[in-house]
Amino acid sequence: MALIPTPSQTVGPFLHIGLAWLTTTELATDASAGERIVVAGSVLDGDGKPIPDALLELWQANAHGKYAHPEDAQDKPIDPGFTGFGRIPTDKDGHFRFVTIRPGATPGPGGTRQAPHIVVAVFMRGMLRHLYTRMYFSDEAANAADPILGRIRESARRDTLIAKRAADAAEYRWDIIMQGENETVFFDC
Repeated sequence: MALIPTPSQTVGPFLHIGLAWLTTTELATDASAGERIVVAGSVLDGDGKPIPDALLELWQANAHGKYAHPEDAQDKPIDPGFTGFGRIPTDKDGHFRFVTIRPGATPGPGGTRQAPHIVVAVFMRGMLRHLYTRMYFSDEAANAADPILGRIRESARRDTLIAKRAADAAEYRWDIIMQGENETVFFDC
């Protein structure tokens, strides 16, 4: 008897067919508080080739550092114009682009403060488990004290988590490399 993967076991072609209607590339509205930014990049395989059928899920805090989630009990304002969640597929050339606001700092482990960041889950063909990573901002002074970034030696691909501010001050560039020498740092969650 041959075992055939079902849709719940592999991403396969069902990724874009089943999830296309859930695409959210504009996390921020005109009413969202905070600095409006664009993040653009590519998802690449170990040979540097684009992955045309990946999907990114994003979670982030609002400009005040509060998540739109009932378990975030911080005494900070909720932004009704910002959900903090997005789902972005890559295009045929492996590119992605989304509009959001720059998040505020959030509480970290042991009472520390985490630098502004975006949590990213990566789904793609051939991966039975999605991967988690984070995107930080190159021009953020709080990166130096971030408890998560601090656990990654600078020589150990730490820069794979840092989005670079482009010449256009409102845009950041960040690529995700799935494997190989410059593999993006992924977290075991």
